[in-house]
Amino acid sequence: MAIAPSLQIFRYRAYLQYWLMRVSVAAARQMQFVAIGWQVYDLARDPVEDGGMGLAINEAAFMLGLVGLAQFIPVLLLSLVGGQAADRLNRKMILVISNMVRLLATVGLLTTLILPAQQALMLIFGVAFLLGTVNAFTPAAANALYPQLVPRSDLPTAIAFNSLGFQTAKITGPAIGGLLLAFGGLNLVYSVAFGLILFGIVSIATAKTPAHEKVANTNARAMVLEGLRYIGRNKIVLGAISLDLFVVFFGGLVALLPVFARDILKVGETGLGFLAAAPAIGAVTVAFLLARRPLTRRVGPWMFWAVGVFGAATLVFGFSTVFWLSFAALVVTGAADEISVYVRASLIQLATPDEMKGRVTSVSFIFISASNELGDFQSGVAARILGPVGAVLFGGVVAIGVGLLWLRLFPELAKADTFEGIEEQAV
Repeated sequence: MAIAPSLQIFRYRAYLQYWLMRVSVAAARQMQFVAIGWQVYDLARDPVEDGGMGLAINEAAFMLGLVGLAQFIPVLLLSLVGGQAADRLNRKMILVISNMVRLLATVGLLTTLILPAQQALMLIFGVAFLLGTVNAFTPAAANALYPQLVPRSDLPTAIAFNSLGFQTAKITGPAIGGLLLAFGGLNLVYSVAFGLILFGIVSIATAKTPAHEKVANTNARAMVLEGLRYIGRNKIVLGAISLDLFVVFFGGLVALLPVFARDILKVGETGLGFLAAAPAIGAVTVAFLLARRPLTRRVGPWMFWAVGVFGAATLVFGFSTVFWLSFAALVVTGAADEISVYVRASLIQLATPDEMKGRVTSVSFIFISASNELGDFQSGVAARILGPVGAVLFGGVVAIGVGLLWLRLFPELAKADTFEGIEEQAV
């Protein structure tokens, strides 16, 4: 029996180029995430005489939350627009243009390195808002495009490889970003990210993708409402999306990693890189297994068990003051979250008609972004009130509680067995 998953999916050249774009841009984003977090926290914590703002730990942690808020606002305002754009416009061109804007944002990050602390922070918040605007358009276009690049029979494998590539980028991105930050500084991190984004643009721009088929209903408002109604009718999809929203919203802790790296575990920039990569190590392990053997039965119960494990591992991280135990707990959170991500992505791709994938994905991404970027803001607020450790413990308890509550609110999801015929199961 082969240990590695088959690479036959890459015989579809357009999908290979799409996959290379996805992985390279994801790696760049993760490197930027580590660098931005460290830069903001450093500028906030450093004494005034050293060019910083001299804030206390709780106040500096709140600044990290504000970065998440700046990214979430445009996602909230524009994601539904991005979803109907993905169904109306050329999806490949949306990806090309969006990543060109991401390239411009990276130039902005490089500019922050020559500015005083307060001006640099203001520009970083502006860049975060710009990146949030990009994120309002790219997920819908990307997730609606790649199912057109492979036959439906190969779609579960494409989903698994998408996740495998993305999670691999989440491992290498933060780890390399942390090392580059430690040995070459912020300038090197942002410069390498620039190169990766440029490579991604070339990869997708030269891919031969199918001609875009316009949908019959071109009324933007009607298209958005149709996507919302579809999710509202499909209780299994709604349950999966909303479960992930509330669990990661309260249980997510990535925004606080610079606090733990600098002031609790005291492991510096390199340690921050490995802490940021830890969840992806667990996730890529699970994604690798799913690429070999996609999940086909008891998909609902798998998702709920994963939520319980995620909450428990979050509690372990909150109590830990030892680097290796904190690292291991983060690995487990990533492994558990990957199961949830896989189930949610499979439900959307296999249960949603192709002409509605952009809108349904955009609604899903609002939930995802609320759980991530807005969750980062929640973490910053909680850390300001409870302290960073208290904020993490609070999140772990709430994540477990939400999982138990959703068992009662969405019994259809708890009983879901397979992905096929999901529309009949859910409606």
